[in-house]
Amino acid sequence: QVHLVESGGGLVQAGGSLRLSCATSDRTFSTYAMGWFRQAPGKEREFVAGISRNSGSIIYYADSVKGRFTISRDNAKNTVYLQMNSLKPEDTAVYHCAAARIYYSSGVAYDSRNYAYWGRGTQVTVSS
Repeated sequence: QVHLVESGGGLVQAGGSLRLSCATSDRTFSTYAMGWFRQAPGKEREFVAGISRNSGSIIYYADSVKGRFTISRDNAKNTVYLQMNSLKPEDTAVYHCAAARIYYSSGVAYDSRNYAYWGRGTQVTVSS
């Protein structure tokens, strides 16, 4: 019932930046913890970043993106963002956002099974 729509993907050269957005019309958006996952061809889906509900005071990042990616949320716009800087070819993947209504902790955030709702994804391609 919660529809999530990602946008902002595209083609960028290594070292460049993109900002992904994930929006919903659901008026309870602020009550969801939100996560970003990515999946490259032939590889398993992996956690990228997560942010807790409401003010988003708790944030988690995968080690591979720490220092390069920033997750944030704007509850007035029902939107979560993923700012991606210093992009590398290995960041190439389909990026999905997801929503969870479970109390946020590192164990919860990293496990995709804890997210009940998923967007259809947006493609990010980083050329060398």
